[in-house]
Amino acid sequence: MNPASATTLDWALPDASTSLAMPKNTDKSELFNEEPSAQPEPAVAAAAATDEVSRFEDALGELETIVGQMERGDLKLEESLRLFERGVALTRQCRQSLETAELKVRNLLASDDSAG
Repeated sequence: MNPASATTLDWALPDASTSLAMPKNTDKSELFNEEPSAQPEPAVAAAAATDEVSRFEDALGELETIVGQMERGDLKLEESLRLFERGVALTRQCRQSLETAELKVRNLLASDDSAG
């Protein structure tokens, strides 16, 4: 942000004559009477999908790094075993993410077939 274009805000603290008391009607029970929706909000679903994709990409990137380290062949046996175990866990995580994505695609295609 350009400092020349920034606006300044004047903040004032309330003086002793200003009342800070809570309003008398503080009943918030109506806020909790809504039924939970069966479907997540579109923005929430999109954020979850983006988060799932980023977790997959992070896991795949880490797996590629591990493979590169192990291919060099300069690790001690203990470190190689530790990295191998981590690699197996990351492979399972990636496989699960791909299976979940494949299931979503199949469900979307099936719903398009039934709608058309």
